[in-house]
Amino acid sequence: MNDHSPGSGRSDGPIGLDSPLARKLHRMAALSDDDRQRLAVALSRARLVEAHADILAEGDDPRAVNVVLDGWACRYRQLADGRRQIVTLLLPGDVCDPQVFRKRHVHHALCALTPITLAQIPGGAFQELTARSATLEAAFLHERLTTTAIQHEWTVSLGRRSAIERTAHLLCELHARLEAVGLADAVSCPMPLTQIDLADALGQTPVHINRVLRDLRSQALLILRHRRLTLVDGARLRALALFDPAYLFDDDITGSAQET
Repeated sequence: MNDHSPGSGRSDGPIGLDSPLARKLHRMAALSDDDRQRLAVALSRARLVEAHADILAEGDDPRAVNVVLDGWACRYRQLADGRRQIVTLLLPGDVCDPQVFRKRHVHHALCALTPITLAQIPGGAFQELTARSATLEAAFLHERLTTTAIQHEWTVSLGRRSAIERTAHLLCELHARLEAVGLADAVSCPMPLTQIDLADALGQTPVHINRVLRDLRSQALLILRHRRLTLVDGARLRALALFDPAYLFDDDITGSAQET
């Protein structure tokens, strides 16, 4: 948790003012200084969660909106025989179900994949946050729509992409998401996922994932070393994956945010 390298989710400013979430929301709708200050206050309730610990279990009664400030988490379902399917990977700045507090019970589990710093915004406080700022309300809505688009793309991968294509696509997506919030450079990003994590996200066995990663390395497309991903030939990797980042970004909203 002392890692200040790109991808750690940490910044030198107060939480919220220049957090990964603030950077992401600013891409979606230009945040004012007041918006950033409100967000900082909302994110001030933060706690540490150990790697592999559940944040929410299936059937829990949720009371707050969880935001990953640092580290990686996932949303998953586990079958009765113990098999796990990761349905969402949550990176620094990601909001875990912004309307979850409206539900009586959750039908998935939320787990820390690495040690994480987690902010919790009580449901009432989250409603007040968005009610007081039309900009924040629009930004959180766009963030939710982007999350839905990611889920759709994962469904396409699991249903139609080959094992090597879906693996390459996920790695391209993770790099793009981290780069968008300033936690990756143009060719590399943190990659703390184990082969078991990748297998559970991609619907494969760890043995198959190992084989696919060896294939991608042998084609000089990427390097995975010391928990870091390097895109040796990003253009060829994206072409192999049939990766189009349009589902992650809205050019019109992004452009208007960056011009302010």
